[in-house]
Amino acid sequence: MKRSTLTLVVIAAVVLILVFTGIGSYNRLVSAETSVDNKFADIDVNLQRRADLIPNLVSTVKGYAAHETEVLTAIADARSRLAGAGTADEKAAADAELNGALSRLLVVVENYPNLKADAQFTRLMDELSGTENRIAVARKDYNAAVTDYNMKIRKFPAAIFAGMFGFEKKSLFQAAEGAEKVPEVKF
Repeated sequence: MKRSTLTLVVIAAVVLILVFTGIGSYNRLVSAETSVDNKFADIDVNLQRRADLIPNLVSTVKGYAAHETEVLTAIADARSRLAGAGTADEKAAADAELNGALSRLLVVVENYPNLKADAQFTRLMDELSGTENRIAVARKDYNAAVTDYNMKIRKFPAAIFAGMFGFEKKSLFQAAEGAEKVPEVKF
């Protein structure tokens, strides 16, 4: 009788260890996934801030460069695609398109010295520059959270529980091709 009681106690202890390990792994994975979602929301907030600044910037430029409709239309289209993007990959592609359109706008601005001297334009460009810095920091923080999360779901024993509970690998926010080239802007 003692031997069977000891066996039951050992089995119960092993089961309890597995249950508590599973609970701990699950909670750590939930925390990591929530952190990823939070960091993605930070990117969204900053992209929205930039998208909100762009109409003011465009209307300021329109006053000086009314015939530059192609560039202004490209900005509006890219902004719409960014607003409609849902996944990290879609947002990255739309963001790259918007960055390209904004770069073309800066080239247009070179042709209008009065615009460059306009106080409202200067203020908007400063706001846009600050927002770009915030976006860069938010992307870095998101990628760090994704990397941490992806490592957690691959490590043993959490990998077992990640598979059981449906935790899947997340995508990093990556720059578009050609983003490593510095655009030339002359004022």
